[in-house]
Amino acid sequence: MRAVTFQAPGEVRVEEKGDPEIVAADDCVVRVEASGICGSDLHIYHGRVPVEPGFTIGHEFVGTVLAAGAAVERVAVGDRALGCFHVACATCAACLRCDYHRCEQGRTFGHGSKLGDLQGAQAELLLVPRSNLTLRRVPEGMSDEVALFAGDVMGTGYHAVAHAGVRAGDTVAVLGLGPVGLCAVQAAAASGATAVFAVDSVPERLAMAERFGAVPLHLAEDDPKRAVRAATDGRGVDVVVDAVGDPGPLAMAVSLARDAGTVSGIGAYAGKGDAPLGLAWLKGLTLRLGLANVIAHVDRVLGLLEAGKLDPAPLVTHRMKLDQAPEAYRLYDNREALKIVLTP
Repeated sequence: MRAVTFQAPGEVRVEEKGDPEIVAADDCVVRVEASGICGSDLHIYHGRVPVEPGFTIGHEFVGTVLAAGAAVERVAVGDRALGCFHVACATCAACLRCDYHRCEQGRTFGHGSKLGDLQGAQAELLLVPRSNLTLRRVPEGMSDEVALFAGDVMGTGYHAVAHAGVRAGDTVAVLGLGPVGLCAVQAAAASGATAVFAVDSVPERLAMAERFGAVPLHLAEDDPKRAVRAATDGRGVDVVVDAVGDPGPLAMAVSLARDAGTVSGIGAYAGKGDAPLGLAWLKGLTLRLGLANVIAHVDRVLGLLEAGKLDPAPLVTHRMKLDQAPEAYRLYDNREALKIVLTP
């Protein structure tokens, strides 16, 4: 089979690799029919997340189940299925709390030996462990491109909002309008937010957020803090979602939140940074950080997608073949694409 492999910082390659085979009774083998390139893949691409040369990368996928172990119950051979970006055991203390993202035996697709040694989804075939938790049938009539978002990007945007406890009538600001941030804009609106402020510096992304009903605020040209304060009687918003993936914007997040508000940091923070903890303490803020608990949310997200309450389809700007992965990574890294879907 063909697979996209990490080679060195700034270099990926499509290589021939052996076909995966079922090992455990709850394994499946999936023929991947769509996979995505994610912002967190760029951490690997730039060497910020260590992955061994030759390791297959990618963690978003939709496909058809080709083989299923004897203990697999949620899907069957021939089913169209989507996968969550990580796997969990279902029996450890964290999983029994439904904190699947903190599973003691958790593994993440395509992130090398330090995160579970689980080969990635940017490939023709994929071994999926713990399939009863990891996989879901794709609802009838739902396209691969839409279903692809449930297992990571929309699931992550939804988690950012749910984790912060957004309620009907709240006000929300979203910092960073990549795919996750734009999904958080949609999720906030679906959760009943009366106003969503969307902050970025890329005009096309601001326009997309406005299309989804948000108030677009240019990072440099609009003075987001002044605009948010003016729109909230000087208080700030109830919830700030930081979807940038860098510690720097936490300072803005703290400044935009109202007293006793919440900051939900969903970006993949790689590295150290400074944050105004003194101000956060004085304001009595709640900080909710961490990897998205996508497994816990995937069924609800699928239901909202099926009902049309969430719609990630406009985010897909490029459709490319697996063999074009090196060019796809170049485009994505240069911010020339919002979301790229790879097909065999």
